[in-house]
Amino acid sequence: MSAKAISEQTAKEFLFKSICPSAAVQNRFRYAGVTAETDWARLTQEHPWLLTERLVVKPDQLIKRRGKLGLVGIDLDLAGVREWLQSHMMRETTVGKAKGVLKKFLIEPFVPHKQEEEFYVCVYAAREGDHVLFHHRGGVEVGDVDAEAQRLMVAVDGELRRDQVTKRLLTHVPGEKKEILAGFILGLFKLYEDLYFTYLEINPLVVTQDGVYVLDMAAKIDATADYICKAKWGDVDFPPPFGREAYPEEAYIADLDAKSGASLKLTILNPRGRIWTMVAGGGASVVYSDTICDLGGVDELANYGEYSGAPSEQQTYDYAKTILSLMTREKHPQGKVLIIGGSIANFTNVAATFKGIVRAIRDYQGPLKEHEVTIFVRRGGPNYQEGLRVMGEVGKTTGIPIHVFGTETHMTAIVGMALGHKAIPNQPPTDAHTANFLLNSSNNTKTPAGTRTASFSEDRPRDDVTPSKTSNAGLSADPLHSLPWPLKNVVTGGWKAKASTLFSKRTKAVVWGMQTRAVQGMLDFDYACSRDEPSVTAMVYPFTGDHKQKFYWGHKEILVPVYKSVADAVKKHPEADVLISFASLRSAFDSTLEAMRHPQIHTITIIAEGIPEALTRRLIKMADEKGVTIIGPATVGGIKPGCFKIGNTGGMLDNILASKLYRPGSVAYASRSGGMSNELNNIISRTTDGVYEGVAIGGDRYPGSTFMDHVLRYQDTPGIKMIVVLGEVGGTEEYEICQGIKEGRITKPLVCWCIGTCATLFASEVQFGHAGACANQASETAVAKNQALRDAGAYVPKSFDELGDVIRTVFDELVASGTIVPAQEVPPPTVPMDYSWARELGLIRKPASFMTSICDERGQELIYAGMPITEVFKEEMGLGGVLGLLWFQRRLPRYACHFIEMCLMVTADHGPAVSGAHNTIVCARAGKDLISSLTSGLLTIGDRFGGALDAAAKQFSKAFDSGTLPMEFVNKMKKDGKLIMGIGHRVKSINNPDMRVEILKDFVKQHFPSTQLLDYALDVEKITTSKKPNLILNVDGFIGVAFVDLLRTCGGFTRDEADEFVEIGALNGIFVLGRSMGFIGHYLDQKRLKQGLYRHPWDDISYVLPEHMSM
Repeated sequence: MSAKAISEQTAKEFLFKSICPSAAVQNRFRYAGVTAETDWARLTQEHPWLLTERLVVKPDQLIKRRGKLGLVGIDLDLAGVREWLQSHMMRETTVGKAKGVLKKFLIEPFVPHKQEEEFYVCVYAAREGDHVLFHHRGGVEVGDVDAEAQRLMVAVDGELRRDQVTKRLLTHVPGEKKEILAGFILGLFKLYEDLYFTYLEINPLVVTQDGVYVLDMAAKIDATADYICKAKWGDVDFPPPFGREAYPEEAYIADLDAKSGASLKLTILNPRGRIWTMVAGGGASVVYSDTICDLGGVDELANYGEYSGAPSEQQTYDYAKTILSLMTREKHPQGKVLIIGGSIANFTNVAATFKGIVRAIRDYQGPLKEHEVTIFVRRGGPNYQEGLRVMGEVGKTTGIPIHVFGTETHMTAIVGMALGHKAIPNQPPTDAHTANFLLNSSNNTKTPAGTRTASFSEDRPRDDVTPSKTSNAGLSADPLHSLPWPLKNVVTGGWKAKASTLFSKRTKAVVWGMQTRAVQGMLDFDYACSRDEPSVTAMVYPFTGDHKQKFYWGHKEILVPVYKSVADAVKKHPEADVLISFASLRSAFDSTLEAMRHPQIHTITIIAEGIPEALTRRLIKMADEKGVTIIGPATVGGIKPGCFKIGNTGGMLDNILASKLYRPGSVAYASRSGGMSNELNNIISRTTDGVYEGVAIGGDRYPGSTFMDHVLRYQDTPGIKMIVVLGEVGGTEEYEICQGIKEGRITKPLVCWCIGTCATLFASEVQFGHAGACANQASETAVAKNQALRDAGAYVPKSFDELGDVIRTVFDELVASGTIVPAQEVPPPTVPMDYSWARELGLIRKPASFMTSICDERGQELIYAGMPITEVFKEEMGLGGVLGLLWFQRRLPRYACHFIEMCLMVTADHGPAVSGAHNTIVCARAGKDLISSLTSGLLTIGDRFGGALDAAAKQFSKAFDSGTLPMEFVNKMKKDGKLIMGIGHRVKSINNPDMRVEILKDFVKQHFPSTQLLDYALDVEKITTSKKPNLILNVDGFIGVAFVDLLRTCGGFTRDEADEFVEIGALNGIFVLGRSMGFIGHYLDQKRLKQGLYRHPWDDISYVLPEHMSM
């Protein structure tokens, strides 16, 4: 969500810390927060004024009108405050419909003043600017400030001037106080803008001869501006509304959400409730809550929440296990139900997210059965059939009753089943598989003729339509309190007219962001619609140089140019008129501003969610000035069947075909939710001749274009015969539709339903999934808006469950009247499926180019030989343990892991004189990079340098296994003229032993179960050193034979497996890995010492040339 309420203490901290000194604010930072755990001795030490001043005490838990409720203690000393708190602290209190416990209080100095010194001031955000309200009579009896207060609207990017404040707001203020109040209001407004407040109210604001006192304060800030304001805000605590507890599980999910590109929300309404939900999509989650409440389940509804935006399997698992943990803590006499619902996803791989849910169900299968939980599942979208299959399978294997349904079932039908209002069908009908890219069979054979591109009932194809009519109607300064029509973008006051037709078969788009899957989806849609050319003409990605990106156009491969800037893209492609921005929330504002500098761009879609409202309003203002239509932010986009689709709108191609989005119908819709827009595609295709155009305007409080913008376009488009609007709780845009119907501006049949009707039934405020889905006043509730629409003459169903029936009824009437004339269906061309997606669906198989059995990086976490990386660290396996997993596919004993690490340590380096180090140094001094220098050193490793581990292991093993005596082995090698690998050292001898060998020998003798081969090698050493003292078992030989003993006796390998690892060269890997550390050290040492190019000295070279020969 965007606007979040903060405590009074936090609000005052922001004000005291950041308001300009000229505002004359008194009692700065003189407040103290108190809870039941407060240490009063420490509190008075930190705030000594508590002991000397008269005080005020009040709860700080987002409670309105505390004075009228008798929840303020006034003019008390500290003892009086403590006595007052004794009667209020931890007491249950009812405020409106909400019951809650008073547990957090605020103590401040008491400010003696007269009634005429109390004032009221409020600043709040609206679409067109920020409203400043001022009343010269503040306090408890302030009355209806909306009706009585002086008000001033500061336009977006506008400036609040002192003369405006004095003349417009302070008309009833005594002259001696005007100057100080004007200065304070100016400072307050600057604070409001700088710290991204969305609402700031002070009542009363007391002004005495000493200055300004802020007594009571309520505020909301735009939480999405955290990345801008973090330094100013610090860590902000957002308390829950009064009457709802803050649960650690909510904080856990909020933390997951903050760390994820997906959306994860959880609000616990009634932890003892029997109805739990796990719904995909911000809009769908509201619809399910509405339906549960409509069917009488409001008192048993346990939670509100949603997951969307393609969360990973692990994120979905974490979310699901949190829900399952909560619902299996207390039993319910009727058992419990879990509704896993959702609309038809646009881009989320349903099977992938369901894997996370299935994992959680398996982990909690015992508690779920114990608590008699029944699960109902309904979902659609990419790969949903596989997801439903997996969900059904887990029900069978665990014994948990799980009922699964797909797109053939109405989205909310499972709610009636779960609550016992509908029978559960034994075998629900199933739609075609995701892989079926041919047209689904249908009873409705009447669809538009294949030559038509606009609608069922048009006489001829056309992309141009009559532009929207304009109106000179004036605008009110405050749409929250007065509901004007028409909208700003149809006002002629100096703004450019906007295009009434946004997309056609000739539309060309630039896509900002490397969203290859979305682009390919657009091209596949284009191909299915029989477009002549792809709709994507270029891409913009600032983080790479200009290049070409490969895509498919049907069977053919094509190249789409990628540029570093929008300017380059539009310059090279003057035909581009649409920008689809996948820029992140941090860069979306700047990239959109850049796009609007180019007049050829008339439509911009902003996909990102979480753009601060102040920045969005600036974009809207500029778009209005330039005649640009913005769809979004926080949207999936829109679709015009047969012409153009934005990004991932409409989902995979199977849904495009199933919902007949490859050709136009007669119905246009506008929705806030992206997921619900796809559900509307499904509903409209099943109840009418299909969609003409659909737009998801976005879930933010201030969408770039409003419902009315698009309804007016639809009204003026001949091919559109009826309009569907899916509104939402929060905001007032739907009232503009009411006004349009009443004034005759909208004459086409309009079906409308506002979701969020459950909000009025909840005891405390609930912020739904979309940032704008929260009613700030009664007129913004879904119930009020639905009634207003009904009164205005729109077709309004009784619930979302009946939406499809109402749409069908209106459509049938239009067909009966001849307004819509159905045409014969013409199937679209078959579009090839991508190999990767076919592989995902399990439709094809292909021999792998190579195989691996040691590591898998495809899942949620890295896996080494079957062990997740988190387990590797949890078990403290160390480097030796990891090497055991990756090299030997075994979890080796701890002593074996330690031995491996010791081997790496003793082989790490042996000075700069050996050949490998020498080569590395020469290469480094020649200016080569680290990899080249390291490789140069490694290439010297062989039988003569460092490569004796394998050879020694093989020679000694062969002799030992054949029963050859040590003396016989030495004599045979001498007779054959072969060196015994691992025997001999240039410097060390029997009298000057190699301490590396001695360290390893002590460890091996102490920890290895058996050392038969090592003992054999040591017997050989006795023979060789008797002939020459430096013919000792060197470190290579020791590691080679000891490793054979390890492989043969640790219990993890068969004899054949142990011999195979020796044969394939595993032991030399120990030396290579260990010595690489030393080589890198020498490289870094030479660079650090800044050594120049190495040239070997002449006096160290013996020049031996052939003597001169004459003919």
